[in-house]
Amino acid sequence: MSAQTARAPAPQPPILLREKVGSIAVLTLNRPAARNSLSEGLIAALHGALKDIHDDTSIRAVVIAANGPAFSAGHDMKELTARRSDADRGRAYFAEIMNACSAMMQAIVHLPKPVVAAVQGIATAAGCQLVASCDLAVASEAAGFATPGVDIGLFCSTPMVALSRNVPRKQAMEMLLTGEPVSAATAKDIGLVNRVVAAGTERDAAIALAQQVALKSAYTVKLGKEAFYRQAEMSLADAYRYAAEVMTENMMARDAEEGIGAFIEKREPKWQDK
Repeated sequence: MSAQTARAPAPQPPILLREKVGSIAVLTLNRPAARNSLSEGLIAALHGALKDIHDDTSIRAVVIAANGPAFSAGHDMKELTARRSDADRGRAYFAEIMNACSAMMQAIVHLPKPVVAAVQGIATAAGCQLVASCDLAVASEAAGFATPGVDIGLFCSTPMVALSRNVPRKQAMEMLLTGEPVSAATAKDIGLVNRVVAAGTERDAAIALAQQVALKSAYTVKLGKEAFYRQAEMSLADAYRYAAEVMTENMMARDAEEGIGAFIEKREPKWQDK
């Protein structure tokens, strides 16, 4: 073995781990040394995984977890700061990253399968945004949540979009204006997470929650998830009009006919996901 071969750097582990637990896809952020900050590469890897999963009928739900003490510290500030030397002081790159991150967050919302966050540690800024973008969230007692951009002169404007659609305005504004972290218990109280569990059990609890939803008709879940987010942006009258259309379409589905029949006949339904 030559000296040059001996000095070859060890291959770097993937920044996003993917595994399948039954019908659940588990995506694990794997930049623990960087506190799982959402680098350009990690944003792209997450978005790519969501695209792969979108039409995969063998996957009925997704869990997003993380390795290390932090769930995610938000954007990679070292990566962003390195572009200050660009001719435009980084403006084009900053816009590219913010838009790429926003597109990835929206891909979670538009995924026709439920996405559950498993939060084991601190989730700050875009990391908090990632939790808020998921349909459901399970947090460890040791988890914490914050949008502390204001402390470094960078208001958490994109995290604000997801946060303000999850928690009441006064609580969202307090988090955004003070940058102070909130505990897992407080996050549950204000609606940012669904459940708080003992530290170390959050991943299994999130998978169990995902598996619970995965037992339902995939067609019904897809229809319902899309309708939930669409009606939330409408006026009351428009929301009811749209929801009535969705409900009518749902009633015509094979799985609704089967599910209602099974309910009346007191038996377990047999889904065909259509």
